[in-house]
Amino acid sequence: MIVLDAHVHLWDLARRPQPWIDPETMAVLHRSFSDAELVDTCAAADVSGVVLVQVLNDRDETQEMLATAATHPLVRGVVGWTDLADSAVADNLHACPAHLVGIRHQALAEDDPVAWFRQPSVGRGLQQLAEADLAFDVMLRWQHLPHVQPLFDSATELRVVLDHAGKAPVHEGAQGPDFPGWAAAIRQIAARDRTWCKLSGLTTMALPGPWDAATLAPFVDVLLEAFGPQRLIFGSDWPVSLRAGAYPELIQTVLTLLEQLTASEQEAILRSNAVEAYRLIE
Repeated sequence: MIVLDAHVHLWDLARRPQPWIDPETMAVLHRSFSDAELVDTCAAADVSGVVLVQVLNDRDETQEMLATAATHPLVRGVVGWTDLADSAVADNLHACPAHLVGIRHQALAEDDPVAWFRQPSVGRGLQQLAEADLAFDVMLRWQHLPHVQPLFDSATELRVVLDHAGKAPVHEGAQGPDFPGWAAAIRQIAARDRTWCKLSGLTTMALPGPWDAATLAPFVDVLLEAFGPQRLIFGSDWPVSLRAGAYPELIQTVLTLLEQLTASEQEAILRSNAVEAYRLIE
């Protein structure tokens, strides 16, 4: 089975600090992660391609990722950052090379993520993103989704990709108090056409407790019911995922969770859905 990992990150702490990394609770992440390490990691797990995703709302970081993509065939595309509230957003997007396949804004870094989305200038920026035929990765908690969905509904041509299943409350389990609300929010946003969801970040969201395929299965079942196999996209969230275990372990767990699906459905989640959502060149 060909696997394309549609959600990985790189950072160099000597070049650009990562203030979100707590050196004590996130010690495994408190170092630099290079393109060479990414290549070796993917080779060891038989992963054939990746999509690099922004970490910071920083234009220079995006330019560095695009330069990496230009020199590494492993990198199939870049989900970068640009200021969607900028009046020159259309010009900024058209100036980027072909490896740019989408934009993400770290809305959770805003004091009020919903208020940031509701700015008229951001709405215009999302429309221009759709006109540029680029996807928009949504980094929000599930509680925010009903409040921002009208904005996505108004941008009917915009391809929306929900990261990390809306920060699913995996640590609480399927019997936890937030599971019904999360499932309802997922079903609501899945009803919008041209919306995909990344099967990513679930192992990290299981922390601080232990996890296995059975722990994740109820959440994956909701995602499969809501989005179907044709709108789920595999992403590891490496190296953030290292907080919850090794990369090969994560890959194998995902394969186990999908083994009840047909071969074509598995292939869609593991590769072709990302190609469609991000317009990746084969």
